[in-house]
Amino acid sequence: MAATDAPPQPTPTRHRPPLWRDVRVIRIALQVGFITAVLATIWWLIDNLGTNLERLGIRRDFGFLDQPAGFTIFGSDFAATSTIREALWVGLLNTLRVALLGIALALIIGIVVGVMRLSTNWLVARTASIYVELLRNVPPLVLIIFFYLAVLQTLPGISDAATPGGVMVVSNRGVWLPGLDLGEAAGAFALTALLALAVAIGVSTWRRRVHDATGQPARRVWWAGGGAVLVLAVGHLALSGPVALSVPVLEGRTVDGGILLFPEYAALLISLVLYTSAFIAEIVRGSIQAVPKGQVEAALALGLSWFARLRRVVLPQALRIAAPATGNEFLNLSKNVSLGVVIAYPEILRVGRQAIGNGQPAPQILLIVLGAYLAVSLALSLVVNIANRRLQLVER
Repeated sequence: MAATDAPPQPTPTRHRPPLWRDVRVIRIALQVGFITAVLATIWWLIDNLGTNLERLGIRRDFGFLDQPAGFTIFGSDFAATSTIREALWVGLLNTLRVALLGIALALIIGIVVGVMRLSTNWLVARTASIYVELLRNVPPLVLIIFFYLAVLQTLPGISDAATPGGVMVVSNRGVWLPGLDLGEAAGAFALTALLALAVAIGVSTWRRRVHDATGQPARRVWWAGGGAVLVLAVGHLALSGPVALSVPVLEGRTVDGGILLFPEYAALLISLVLYTSAFIAEIVRGSIQAVPKGQVEAALALGLSWFARLRRVVLPQALRIAAPATGNEFLNLSKNVSLGVVIAYPEILRVGRQAIGNGQPAPQILLIVLGAYLAVSLALSLVVNIANRRLQLVER
């Protein structure tokens, strides 16, 4: 019996689900609905704010920025007749003075303490542990108030100020440190400093090439530092002393010379540096422990000293690991500068509050303050991200 051909199978037809059951349509609809709800909420808030400002007779523009501030800012030459725009600019500069110097100091202290925590010396390791555990578990606001009220405000008055070593003046009105007096040729000396930096980089590159070619010790730090100092010394002599050391001198109730650190500035800077450095120390410690053990063993096999192993093998790899988390701590420090408002440090939030207290519109001023801190944070993030990319290994 001949086999009969099988009947052709019907081609299955694909039916699209209705729109209300289509997953792709539902996703798009939910996203559009969410964005619409957010925009509607923002529009409602802006409209409600505008209505209330109009009802209260408060201006809605930014023309008030050109009006006289009506208050002074201690520690600066800002006068009451200056504009509010200039006052906010002074507040922003004061914010940056704490943030940038604090970041540099916190990074240095954090690296040192992080390395100390891994020391084989019991006393050094325990001291670093106490430092970290004590500071990172105390709110930064408490540290600021403590250093301002319990430390700096308890220093002797200006009449009985201490003068350690004859180069400092310490009182409850501030701390005067040695500074620099800039002469007329200070600009030319700044160019000399740039030339010294270029010489240091060139000498360092030359010593590295000599080391690669001959195997002789490079000693780049000593050679580069010596070249830079030589250029600076020659420039200083050629320009007839464009920069002079200014040592503070106490005369009665006044101090001549030096650099004054106001108690508010010192308390805020010290507190934020100590608090942030404790977190950076833990980041550095964890990053060092994350370096593969074989790297350290290879350095030992090459006969490198402890410091050479740390500087040439361990820290370069550890800092590559620590860079992202350390950048976050930089951002936290810059934003924590706003806590200086509690001790009347004239950062931008404090200056903005003074302007609001003098009858200026609060929404616009707070919007400017918000934008200023946002700009500082984004700028720091950009720098940290660039540095992080430079530190990462590129696979070839």
